[in-house]
Amino acid sequence: MLILTLVLGVILVACAPAPTPVPPTAVPKAPEPTKAPVPTAAPPPTTAPVATKAPEPTKPPAPTTAPTAAPAQPLVFLSTQLTPIEEQEKMRNTILKDITGAKVEFISDAEGVVVDRILAEQKAGKVAVGAVGVLHGTFPNLLAANALEDLTPLVAKLSDRPIVKEFMTLGKLGTDKQYYIPWMQATYIMVANKKALQYLPAGANIDALTYPQLAEWGKNITAATKEKKIGFPAGPSGLMHRLTQGYLYPSYTGGLVTTYRSDDAVKMWTDFKAIWEYTNPQSVTYNNMQDPLLSEEVWVTIDHTARVVNAFKNKPNDFVGAPAPAGPKGRYYMSVLAGLGIPKGTPNRAGAEAVIEYLTRPAVQAVTLREVSFYPIVESALPTNLPDFVRLEADGVVKQSKATDAKVALLPIGLGAKGGDFNKIQQDTLTRIVLKGEDIKTVLNDQANQLNALMTELKAPCWSPDPPSTGACLAK
Repeated sequence: MLILTLVLGVILVACAPAPTPVPPTAVPKAPEPTKAPVPTAAPPPTTAPVATKAPEPTKPPAPTTAPTAAPAQPLVFLSTQLTPIEEQEKMRNTILKDITGAKVEFISDAEGVVVDRILAEQKAGKVAVGAVGVLHGTFPNLLAANALEDLTPLVAKLSDRPIVKEFMTLGKLGTDKQYYIPWMQATYIMVANKKALQYLPAGANIDALTYPQLAEWGKNITAATKEKKIGFPAGPSGLMHRLTQGYLYPSYTGGLVTTYRSDDAVKMWTDFKAIWEYTNPQSVTYNNMQDPLLSEEVWVTIDHTARVVNAFKNKPNDFVGAPAPAGPKGRYYMSVLAGLGIPKGTPNRAGAEAVIEYLTRPAVQAVTLREVSFYPIVESALPTNLPDFVRLEADGVVKQSKATDAKVALLPIGLGAKGGDFNKIQQDTLTRIVLKGEDIKTVLNDQANQLNALMTELKAPCWSPDPPSTGACLAK
């Protein structure tokens, strides 16, 4: 460095401008100014010594095998969906079998149990649940309890899959943040044994049936077979209350809560009693309708697509899928949207995001449809390699959604752990009117009062098809 500094100094001097000559004076003659000394040529710079190349560090020996990836961390996936044992097994053993981002423990239980556990963990500050899969209507209560992580950053990571925009908007829960990612959807359709088609009322079209025509159809079947071949899932864990909430009430009254004791509701229950006259009395024991369809105890029913799919699977040539009947207000059907969220403070957020990323892949969505008959939330066309039984059922779903008089009703929203109490009011109404034969108007007044007490306690606003409300949604 010293040598280099000296060399640079010399170069700077050499390059400096020459001094201006001093003009000579006349008297006395000054001696000729001495010429500025020519700078001595700088010695050639000494070549900088080449740095001695540092010895290369000794490379570690190549591993004999590829480095082992960090093991997936345990993650509790708590869900209100896929509760039947068969569906739980398919979820664990088939749908989730290829996930690598987390070691998933899938637990499915009733809505009240799931909500209570999440809220209890939040309150205790000891969160164990990693991901939660519940219906759209359950999320508002979790958000109100500040129990949900903001998933907005995850949305960009999922931009490669065409999730239906309307579903993504619902996942924001009326905010500017994403609180759940759509997971899967389902609905309820009518299924009929082909043996029953010959008894359809004159001029009736199975794809455009009305509820009075369903009663007439049942009457015709009973007259011919001496058996009651219509059936409903009115057993202890059946979904009859969803048919009341999303099909019967809206189709006759255009609402549910606000119209609970209206004259239109009286007409609805009167017509349903007429249908029940030709309904298999064992319906109060049916938790799903695929078994009585296969045993032919029942020829005509309405149920959740996941709970009739085995009829199409085991006897694909015997059954047809069709839209649910229509009432005076339209052909209402319930759209069931399930979403995936992450509880606030989860111990394994990366694993939870891996679950969401995995379950929303189009290929996994197709597996979900094939295994448990929940339909994709992506806009991609249905896979062409679907089994015939899935395609048969899908025909009924498509015909229902595309019916000219089709209208959508949402699942109850904002009831949280009290969802079971809400459902019980509809079930009790059915029991008192249809099974016990009590006066319709009296029962509706009693049950509407109970409904108002519950909705006031929950401060739950109205949801479609009831009109929006500024406070609790109440029966008029």
